[in-house]
Amino acid sequence: MIKRHALYFAPADAGLWQAGSGWLGRDAATGRPVGQPAIAGLAAATAAPRAYGFHATLKAPFRLAAGTTPGALHAALAETAARLAPAPLPGLAVTRLGRFLALCPQPQPAALTRLAAEIVTRFEPFRAPLSAAETARRRPEHLSARQRELLATYGYPFVFEEFRFHMSLTGDLDAETLDRLAPLAQDFFAPHLAQPRWLDRLCLFGEDETGRFHLLAAHALSG
Repeated sequence: MIKRHALYFAPADAGLWQAGSGWLGRDAATGRPVGQPAIAGLAAATAAPRAYGFHATLKAPFRLAAGTTPGALHAALAETAARLAPAPLPGLAVTRLGRFLALCPQPQPAALTRLAAEIVTRFEPFRAPLSAAETARRRPEHLSARQRELLATYGYPFVFEEFRFHMSLTGDLDAETLDRLAPLAQDFFAPHLAQPRWLDRLCLFGEDETGRFHLLAAHALSG
């Protein structure tokens, strides 16, 4: 039973996928645990992103709107991927975003931001409105006025000009733990960071009844 769906980017590059899944301790394609590097406190630090799998969010998790079906969503995914062109994804770097670590492109190309916005817009008809509880979990009191507007309209505050491509490596941590883990993450991912890539596929993930997300489908962007 799938509770929510999400549109993510998950790399087809086996090396980066295996590294990311190994760092988090779970492979979202197989649903199975993966051995993590022997780093003190890593299991606890990665508990939150482990449930989601290694990914970058394009359209945040959503419940299906009334009148839509998983089959229609899958069909729209395939049709949309066939119409959209890939966007460049420059070299990645371990980056501190607030209280967590993530892999982020340096810099973020405008084409990548535009592609993410297109995906948000095209799949909006499939998204059910947020419940009051779902809105509260986004802690709107800590958001800017523009982010609250985006949350109310699109169910997620970090879209369009607020979008920052990132592949989460930790949950929220204290400053000391972030400082300790950042260079270790940089060393661990070093073989996969420098080369330019493409955001070249659109992936559908689904959340099961335990709160874990699974890779359900992936379509190459071929427009």
